[in-house]
Amino acid sequence: MATPPSLCIDNLKQALNSADIGQHPVEVHGALVGLVCGGVEQEGLAWVNPLLDLMNDGQALPPDLQQLILELYQDTVARLGDMEFGFTPLLPEEEASLSERVEALSLWTQSFLTGLAIIQPALNKASADVREVIQDLSEIARVEFDVSDDEESEAAFVELHEFVRMAAILCYSEFGPEPELGDSEPSAALH
Repeated sequence: MATPPSLCIDNLKQALNSADIGQHPVEVHGALVGLVCGGVEQEGLAWVNPLLDLMNDGQALPPDLQQLILELYQDTVARLGDMEFGFTPLLPEEEASLSERVEALSLWTQSFLTGLAIIQPALNKASADVREVIQDLSEIARVEFDVSDDEESEAAFVELHEFVRMAAILCYSEFGPEPELGDSEPSAALH
């Protein structure tokens, strides 16, 4: 069973605070996902230095925080590679106020775009779909936090959340590793 987002956020927040790193857990996850979706080499630890540059000026992290982030990375890669689209941005759960969730989505999106841009500096050469999604994500990153807790605003948030989720998956499909074809037999060759 997966760990609920609130526990992931709380554990990560506690570890970040203990290390005197002034980032919100959603920013760390957003940057990490941006690096992965941008196509950072997934074998080995190629993702570590760019993430450390973003979250701690390139400085090493305490072991407990390193372990949490490694687990978050492994979970992220597994979920993005899942053909059933098991990936979702790490955000506060529904019990949090809508304003808090909107702010978290904005922070996550800003960090995602930063991570993506570090690995893919030539985003203007991406496919038209990805360029359009990046532009839309830029708008979402600037969304207003002062929203009313009503059904219409909640529905709008759900749509934004789903758009951000699918945008990350689209970027991963364009810049990430080629999907493995599995052990299926090759089709008959033409002679």
